[in-house]
Parts: sequence; structure tokens; C-alpha cells
Amino acid sequence: MLSLSHKSYLKNCKYNLFHRQFGLFLSKCKILTKQSCRQVSHEQKQQIKKVIPFLDMINTRRDQARKSILVQVQSTESFKELHSYCNSLGTVNQTFHYTTGAEQMNFIIIEFTRESNVTSVINNSLHLNKDQGFPVHSNFLWFKASNRKSRLKLHNCQLNKENGNKIPTSSEIREFLQTKNDISEQIEGLYNLTKLNEVATRLRFLTTRQIELSVAGMFPHAIAYPFGSSVNGFGKMGCDLDIVFQLTSECLAKEDSRLVFHCKAINSYERSVTQRHMEVMGDLLQLFLPGCTQIRKILQARVPIIKYYQQFTDVECDLSMSNMSGVFMSDLLYVFGLIDSRVRPLVFVVRKWAQEVGITNNSPGRWLSNFSLTLLVLAFLQKIGTSPLVLPSINTILKQSGTGYNSVSENESSFIQNIALSQYRSSNTDSLEKLLKQFFNFYSSFDFTTKAINLNEAITITKPEYNALYIVNPLERGLNVSKNVSQEELEKFKYELRNASWSLESQEKENSNWGILDILQTKKKVATNYFNFPKQERLMEVSKLFDEEKEKKSNYSKTSSENAINTVSYHKANSLIFNQFL
Repeated sequence: MLSLSHKSYLKNCKYNLFHRQFGLFLSKCKILTKQSCRQVSHEQKQQIKKVIPFLDMINTRRDQARKSILVQVQSTESFKELHSYCNSLGTVNQTFHYTTGAEQMNFIIIEFTRESNVTSVINNSLHLNKDQGFPVHSNFLWFKASNRKSRLKLHNCQLNKENGNKIPTSSEIREFLQTKNDISEQIEGLYNLTKLNEVATRLRFLTTRQIELSVAGMFPHAIAYPFGSSVNGFGKMGCDLDIVFQLTSECLAKEDSRLVFHCKAINSYERSVTQRHMEVMGDLLQLFLPGCTQIRKILQARVPIIKYYQQFTDVECDLSMSNMSGVFMSDLLYVFGLIDSRVRPLVFVVRKWAQEVGITNNSPGRWLSNFSLTLLVLAFLQKIGTSPLVLPSINTILKQSGTGYNSVSENESSFIQNIALSQYRSSNTDSLEKLLKQFFNFYSSFDFTTKAINLNEAITITKPEYNALYIVNPLERGLNVSKNVSQEELEKFKYELRNASWSLESQEKENSNWGILDILQTKKKVATNYFNFPKQERLMEVSKLFDEEKEKKSNYSKTSSENAINTVSYHKANSLIFNQFL
């Protein structure tokens, strides 16, 4: 047995040992905390540095397209054999499956690690019968069944994505939104569910790659830039693809070279030359390029375009060969979407609402376009609509990034490269729900009669000329991007704004169509007269008018008969008087 003194001594030793170990543990925790804080701070800095500028994003996607092929297969069951076959010709990096068309054609995107692998695949491909079609070489292929049992080793591989181009239906969207907790979650959910996904984006760049390859023999440096919704961050599943096609790249000029290519002289006006080039491109699409159908040449428009449908990628395309202003505008919108995470979801819900209530239309005309609607949302998020502001002016962005959009016509525009999002962080913390309600309230009382919207300065200005809706073109400031909008459509827009504002403020969550579901009712039946003129009574009943006409006719006949009788009597009396004088 130990004495009490020995026991107390052991207790003190254990206590001192525990104290030293615990102190060492705390000191280690402090060191780890400091290291973790530094790591978090470093990661935040890295996130800021990792912001991908628009042009870099475009070039990355174009590089993916150059290293990819599109293969039609019988079904997903063909994937492993296709993967093994392609691996025998190169190194497969990623694979994506999707279906398209009423017949549910199956396609697989194969991305290789190097562009040379694609060249090897194309060189090892064949045409079954040249008499059945033009022997075009392209990256659009189909996988035929083998005549003999394949000896290829089937790798244990998996698709990166299966059925990746599926567009959610209206019922699927509604069911998904009903599961959310509040309106802000609904808006965010709508954006994530309907935005362009990885497969749809790759398909659009494969479509532009086909255009480049079609003229690669004569124009090896030709470049097809996608622009618009497909690349600016505001594109939804199924959106059209806008393409501007340039036969050469300006950056390839070598001033010190002494050898110059012979070229055909251009002896005509620039517009007529562009129209002629577009006509040739239309014939090329019509006659030679696989998958290109429904070609429509619209050469007399202000910007000549060719509309066509690429059935293999399931994309409606608008091809032009004019200036690059559309690409630069896409760059601006892309940057706006990066500055604040609420911008793109808010634009998506406003566009969806406008589509459902009939404010926008798939056909060009007197309606608001999605582009004009997007600019209205961005202008609202600038100083004119919120306090504090959510977005800076365009001039602020260009000044801080060192970019100058001075004159598109003089080719002085350039892409925004230096994007430091930290300097644009807003102190505005409003939820998406609150911003949406503010948007409806703001424009329902906006003075469209005298005011124009200017995103360059983030202010409203007096209209320089009369149009129902005036939004200054951010790149060509003498133009109105909404010049096509009629007064009637503007009144309809304001009418629907008031309706949406009232619906969001007065609804209850117990209703199945709560939140944004209530304002996304398809094609609401609304009044056709948006000018609020008082209803006036008809000045005259048409039936009474015809009755009066009948009475007049009968009275006229009666009067005519009486006049005739009186005339005969008059002549008889005169005859008697005349005979008396004789």
C-alpha cells in the first residue's frame, strides 16, 4: 500500500503531465488555426485569381472542340466498344452521351487528350459509298457494327454524362420549384435547372468547329466565334446559337515577313461582298455539311445572316460575317454575371416570366427581346434601381480593367482581361425575392415616356429621339437596342409588371402555385386594350340604322308616287287651261 504522501505526489505528477500535454495541445491548435486562416485567405485570393476572362473561356472551349469528335451510335450499349476502339487510336479523356430528334438518335461526344488524336481518328475513318453522298471529312461520324467479332479489350469505363442534353419540361420545373422553401430558393433552383449544362455547351462549340473545318483548306486560320446566350452566362437549355465567322484572325499578322499571299481583289462595296460570301456559305451548308438542314438565307437584312438547324447537335443557328460587336457585348454580359451571383438567377426568372405571359416572342417583331429584357434587369441592378447598388456602370468596369470600347466600327474594341471581382463587391445583401419584387415595382412606375436607360453611366437620360422604349446600345451609343418595341407592347409590359407585383405581394404559401409559380402561369388571358381608355357606348345601333334606311326608302317611294300623281294632275289642269285659250 502506498502512503498518502506518495499518492499526493503521483497526483501532482499526473496533473503536471496533463497540464503540459494540454498546453502543448492548445499551442498546436493555435498554430493549426493560424495555418488554416492563412490557407483560407490564400484560397480566397486564389479564387479571385482564378476568375476566367471571357476570351480565355472561349479559347478553352474551342480547344475542347478541336480535341473532340461527335459519334452517332445505336445506343448507350455501344459505348464500351466505341471507347475501346477510340483508345486504340488515341487517348480518350472524357465522354458525354445525349439523344436528339423524334427518333431519339444517340450520340456520344469523345474528347481526346490531344488534337492529333482527332486527326488520327479522321484519317482512319471511311465513306461507305461515295455515290450516296459527298465524301466530306469532318469530326461528325457514326459507329458501324463490326463484321467480325471484336478483339478489342473492353475497358472498365463509364460515361461522364448520360442523356446530357435533356431539356426539363414545364411540369418537371413546377414540381421541382414546389419543393423549395422560399421564393429566393425557387429563383436559384430555376436557374440551376434550366441553364446551359456542360453537354449543351460542348455541342455549341462543336457546331462552330464544323464551320471552321468546312473552309480550313483555303482559310486555315478562319475562326467562328459563338456569341449571345450560348456563351454570355445567360443561356438556357435549348437556346439558339449565334455565330460570327471571320476568314482570318488579325492577331496572326507578321510585319517582318517579306512573303505576301496573292489574293483576289475586292472590287465592290463591303456590304455586297459580305452578302456574296454569305450566299456561298449558305450553299456550302446546304450541299456539303452533314447535319445542316432548313437553310434560310436572309441577305437583305441590316446584318445579313444565314439561319439553319444542325440536327446532330440539336441547335438552331444564326450565322453572320459582320463585325464583332455581338462578341464584345457577350463579353460585357459575361463579366456582369461574374460580379454578383444574384445577377444570372434574376435574369433567368424575369425572362421565364416574360415568356410565359407573352411579353417576349420567338419571332422577331414589335416585342421585347431577351437581350432588351436582360439590359433592363442589369440597369435596375445599377444605381437607378437599388440602393446600395448591386452592379457598377459599364464605364467603371472598363476603366478599372483597362479596356476601351471606343468605337466598334473602327475595330478599337478589345476583350476585358483584367477582372478583379474584389473591387466590385457590393454592400447590398438583398435576397433574390426582394430584388425580384423591387424589379417589378421599379419598372411598373418608370417614366418610359421621357426617359432612356443608359448602362454605360448607370443613369437615366432624356430620350434623344422618340421611341416607345429607349435603351442605349452600350457599344454603339447612337443606337437604340429596343427600337423595335411598339407602344402597345410597352403598355402590355407595364400591365404585366403590375400584375406580377400584386401577385407576389398578396399570395400565401399554402397555395400550390405559391412563389414564382403564380407569375409563371402559361399565357395568361389578359385584356387586349392596355391603354386604359374608358369604354364608350355605341353612338348608334346598326340595326336602327337599317330600319331608318328602310323607312326612308318607303317614304321616298310614297312621296315619289304622290309627286307623280300630282304631276299628272298638274299636266291635265294645264292642258284644260291651254285648250280654253285656244
